[in-house]
Amino acid sequence: MTAADTNPGTTPSTDHDSASAPERTASPDFVQSLARGLAVITAFDADHPRQTLSEVARTTGLTRATARRFLHTLVELGYVDTAGTSFWLTPRVLDLGYSYLSSMPLSELAQPHLEKLSARLDESSSVAVLDGSDIVYVSRVQVRRIMNIGITIGTRFPAVSTSMGRVLLAALPDDELDLHLQQADLPAITARSITDTTGLRAELAEIAERGWALVDQELEPGLRSLAAPVRDRDGRVVAALNVSTHAARYSIEELRGELVPAVLDAARALSSDLGTVNR
Repeated sequence: MTAADTNPGTTPSTDHDSASAPERTASPDFVQSLARGLAVITAFDADHPRQTLSEVARTTGLTRATARRFLHTLVELGYVDTAGTSFWLTPRVLDLGYSYLSSMPLSELAQPHLEKLSARLDESSSVAVLDGSDIVYVSRVQVRRIMNIGITIGTRFPAVSTSMGRVLLAALPDDELDLHLQQADLPAITARSITDTTGLRAELAEIAERGWALVDQELEPGLRSLAAPVRDRDGRVVAALNVSTHAARYSIEELRGELVPAVLDAARALSSDLGTVNR
């Protein structure tokens, strides 16, 4: 979607974008204009739903001229709208995520299990998958909002800081886990956060042995979360299922005695359904 992309026969753009713009030259099949267009779309988020041309250029690392062409291309395609100097995403962007969700039975299969679990415990529940260093929510039932930020389908969190992320990391082969931990950023999000690789590796080993994870106020003060693995027909961990609750509602002992069995039951039931569908 450079000038040459949108106007065949014109001279290719000579813009020199900053180092933070999507740049790859290793593969001859890599389409840089597509990567830049996706970078413009993902520049918008809950904290920055409306942005000016200058803000989009700064976020993506593109020049103003390049960002302008991408924004106006997205406007013509219906993925972005504009008024005055502001740009924002339209609901049509949801079509991109729906294509993924509709192609995987996990999201559809998970919903009734999450509804049953949330009704049983009166707590919010979710299913997420691992994507790089993040977890991505693919199904959710929200009973009450207990976090400062809202969680929806597509929300991402650092895997190392979440119960579902740790379940998924604990299931990785040793070489993949080593790579994740080498690249992991372990921020002190709260005073309880694990910030060293040795401590995280020990925690993941315990999770792998006992079959579930508990994160106690490491992602946000007052928030506790329990997660268990979801497996495919071959026993591979393909997702994680969790419930989250406010720390004041349950002690750690109560979490272990009341919530852990319920979460494990729901994860096993979903795994069973997933294995049946994939046969």
